[in-house]
Parts: sequence; C-alpha cells; structure tokens
Amino acid sequence: MRTITLEEHFATPAFFAGPARFVKERADAMGGGRYGAVVDRLCDLDALRISEMDAAGIDMQMLSLSAPGVEQMDAAEAIAMARDTNDYLADAIKRHPTRFSGFAALPTSSPQQAVAELQRCFAQQGFKGIVINGHNRGRYLDDKFYWPILEAAEALNAPIYLHPTPPPRAVIDTYYGGFSPLVTDMLAGGAWGWHIETSVHILRIICGGVFDRFPKLQFVIGHMGEGLPFFFQRFDVLPMSVTKLKQPILSYLKQNVHYTFSGFNFQSNFLQLLLELGGVDRIMFSADYPYMPMPKARAFLEQIPVSPEDRQLIAHRNAERLFGL
Repeated sequence: MRTITLEEHFATPAFFAGPARFVKERADAMGGGRYGAVVDRLCDLDALRISEMDAAGIDMQMLSLSAPGVEQMDAAEAIAMARDTNDYLADAIKRHPTRFSGFAALPTSSPQQAVAELQRCFAQQGFKGIVINGHNRGRYLDDKFYWPILEAAEALNAPIYLHPTPPPRAVIDTYYGGFSPLVTDMLAGGAWGWHIETSVHILRIICGGVFDRFPKLQFVIGHMGEGLPFFFQRFDVLPMSVTKLKQPILSYLKQNVHYTFSGFNFQSNFLQLLLELGGVDRIMFSADYPYMPMPKARAFLEQIPVSPEDRQLIAHRNAERLFGL
C-alpha cells in the first residue's frame, strides 16, 4: 500500500537563526532529548529522513516549512524568508522527486508578493499546495486584505494547509498566563491552544464568507480536525438566517475542508471524525514528522477499523486526487 503523509516539516539554518529560535531554545530548556532530535531532523532532507521513511513504510512526504512559518515576521523579512525556504525545498524535491513534494510558504503580510511567490512556486518548482501558519499578527484570512491570495489559490487549484500557530499575544496572556514560561508556551501551543486557534480560524473563514466568494477553494487541517468534529452538530445554533451565508456552516466543513491525522493517533478521535463526515473521502494520512514518529503513525493507519479500500483512500488516493500527485 502506497503511503503519502501530508503534515511533515522541514527548516533551514537561516530559519532556525530567525523565527524558529524557540525550537532550539526549547530543546536546550529540556536538555536536548526529543526536541534535540527534532532540531537535527528538521534540516535533513536527504539520507537520514529518507532512511527513516523507508523504515516506517512511508513512500512520500508533502513537506512544509515548520512552525511558526513566516506569518509573524516583518513583511520584508517574510518575503525573503519565504523565497529562500521555498528554494531550499525545491532543491530537495529535485534531488528526490519520488519521495518529496511541497507546500509553498507565502508572506501573507504582503498579498501581492505572496501571489507572485505562489505563482513562481507552482510554475517553476512544481509545488502542489500552500502552507499558512495561522493568523498574521492577529489578522485572519477572512479579512479581505488576504483575498488576493485566496483568489490565486482557487485559480491554481492549490489547497491550503492551515497549520496551527499560537493565539495572539493578548489571548496567550489572558488564557495561559500565570504559569512558568514553558507551561504557558506549551498550553498556548501544541498541548491545547493552537488546535483551538486553528478551529477558530476555520470558523472565521467560513463565517466571513470566504467559501461563498471562492467556492472551489480547499483547505486542509490536521490533528483529526483540531477539535471541530466534536462540535459539528452544534453549529446548527447559527442558522443561515443569522450568518447570511449560502449554506449551513456544516456544509462548508464537509465540502471545503479536508482532515489529516498529524500526530493524533487516537482511535476515538478518528471514529468521531469518520462518523461526522460520513465516510473517508476527506480524511488523509499524516505523521507530523519529526515532531511525532512515523512508525507510530504507520501502525495506526493499519489499525483503524476501515475496509481495505477505505484504507487505500486515506493512505494515498485522497491525497493524490486533491494535490494531483
């Protein structure tokens, strides 16, 4: 069975020296260990990564720039960093075209430059999608400021992987302050906050009319839906007479959003997502490497209670169809 994973990360030395300094700082604070191994693996797009893919039974990774991406950088720095990291990834894809594909990082703070970079990545480098790491300094994609990016994405059939990022600083201070810096950091991040932040972002995109304006636009979110499937039925408290949208909120969640595993190797979460979607056509495999181990994700894929045909859809066919792989 072919396997394609969709939330797999990389970084560059320049990225670690800039917006991803916190990853190294966290590794140092925790005495190396797991986070030290993450740092080592993020920059490797050759022998080590491919050997670990082989050992885990992973055929292809769709690679994206690791969090926090370029969304929180100053505009000029974001433009340069996006281009440099996209070039770094494009070179790796050229070296290993059957093992890697890529999501383009975009300087969302400069929509016209982001559109130009997106067009360059698709026309010249063969990228298959976009990664956006959440809000841009507290500004979300429902803001019409970003709609040129969304328009270009729809025109190129470029799905957008909306990766989590911590909430704006004021939210972090209010919700997660009062603890040690590391506890605050983790609560606002991967332990809880950035999953909720991503689900809020998707709801803003829906309620802001993005999919009414760009009906063919497709988003992908990870972590078994960032908590949204638990609330699918609850969204009926916001009827169309209130939202003024063309469809119920749930319809957009089933027509314009796809969902990946990305480290949530929990059968109860999977079954909830499967039940709410009514099938596997929008569910895709992911490992969240190197933050989570590929062998654990691969073993989970084999254990989920679905038919062999549905397992193939999750493992590779849905991704092939969505991204043209």
